Parts: sequence; structure tokens; C-alpha cells
Amino acid sequence: MNKNTLSKEAETRLIDFFNHVIDPEDMAKVLRQVNCILALGVTQQHETLQLGLTNFEDNYFWLNELAEILNPYLSEE
Repeated sequence: MNKNTLSKEAETRLIDFFNHVIDPEDMAKVLRQVNCILALGVTQQHETLQLGLTNFEDNYFWLNELAEILNPYLSEE
């Protein structure tokens, strides 16, 4: 796994985004909803299509990871 660090500008822009534009919990909820819709759409349209599914699975995983960072819903009891 690659460990990249954000530039100070990117970090500042993200902080500003979550402080002024959208609540992190709301963003996590939106990410989970979009991720679910995309997953359902891809699996229903392309049940036998194997091209690109690995990339899709990776993207699905990382969107869920981002949602968990913003709002650790799945790790709560």
C-alpha cells in the first residue's frame, strides 16, 4: 500500500471543505449511498462481465474507507 501525504494546501482545503461546506457525517452518508447505488447498478447490468470488476471492487473498498474515516459508523457497536 502506498503511503502518500497531502500537501499543506490540500490539507487546508479539505479542512475548509468540511468546516464550511458539508458535515463529515453527511458526507459519509452520501458516500455510502452513492457507493451502494453504483455497486447495485454495476452488478445488475454486468453480472457476467469480468472486465474492470477488480478495479470497481477496489474503488468500492476505498470509498467505504473514506466514509469510515469521516464517520466511523461500521466500527461502532
